[in-house]
Amino acid sequence: MAGIRSTRSTRMRAARFTVPLAAIGILGTAAAPAGAVATASHPAKSLTCRGEGVDPDALVRSRTETVIHAPLRTIWELQTDVERWPSWQGGITTMKRLDHGPFRKGSAFRWTTPVPPNPSTPATSLEITSTVEQLKRNSCIRWTGPAVAEGLRIDGVHVWNFTEVKDGVRVSTEETHTGAEVEANVPAATEILRQGLEAWLRDLKAAAEAPTRNLPN
Repeated sequence: MAGIRSTRSTRMRAARFTVPLAAIGILGTAAAPAGAVATASHPAKSLTCRGEGVDPDALVRSRTETVIHAPLRTIWELQTDVERWPSWQGGITTMKRLDHGPFRKGSAFRWTTPVPPNPSTPATSLEITSTVEQLKRNSCIRWTGPAVAEGLRIDGVHVWNFTEVKDGVRVSTEETHTGAEVEANVPAATEILRQGLEAWLRDLKAAAEAPTRNLPN
């Protein structure tokens, strides 16, 4: 963002956005039930896709995973059919694919999630533009891009790994955030990110394991 902000001003804006961001589905939600997912804030080795991972210098980072009892094909289709995300992710209000054809390296999509009003700010919307940088079908995805709202910009790098295991598929995800507002309060921003990743995995698990998705063709 243009201009130089004072440390005090930046911290005030970061604190102002902690409450609304914690209330939305993508960047934060209620904590997951015990045992639902396993989270590591600073894993020893980051996830990668085709050799590329998250931002190694980012102060705000989180990693989590879960086992989904559904076919890999089902999970992959849910994750890569981005235009249908609003049908199974409650925190996404709009979604627009910015390219056509198969979901692949270079695919881009713009999506929004609401930021509800709070005592410091009116209701607004967080707009996220994501671009797929690396992809290996049924194995991994890595996308990057900014999330922008009034007075807020977060630059994110998000990696997904899909590994077949005995009882289903282990879905692992790791994301990093950079930006003056989130870096002004790293513990709070990290907790918001953790909650958001866990919410995504819960929604993905629920959608993939729904009985109607596992009926024989």
